Amino acid sequence: MIKQSLIRIYKAFGYSKQGLKSAYQNERAFKEEVWLLVIAIILGVVLNITVIEKFALVAVVLLMMIVELLNSAIEAVVDRIGPEHHELSGRAKDMGSAAVLLAGALVCCVWGYIIIGYICTLLSN
Repeated sequence: MIKQSLIRIYKAFGYSKQGLKSAYQNERAFKEEVWLLVIAIILGVVLNITVIEKFALVAVVLLMMIVELLNSAIEAVVDRIGPEHHELSGRAKDMGSAAVLLAGALVCCVWGYIIIGYICTLLSN
């Protein structure tokens, strides 16, 4: 039983790795978000901000990447079904895109709050 569970987890990890690799190779937005994550990690290390702020810088980018992966999966499934326009297909793609937009807005708000706060702290000292 434990052996089967470990095998299942190992296989699931492999599928996830394939998904991340495919997204990085085929989805420009995801590739850009990976680099944004690298910047977030660097800022978290370099800036003199709280641990919660460091976590927030990285967490919101990871959330946006998750939303991007789900949006890309929706688009792939819709495109697989067929190239003809269908109202429901269009709605699904538009809603996925809207989710990415909202995640991006969250990144901007959190980053803006943290970075502006950091700059204000520097200027007040």
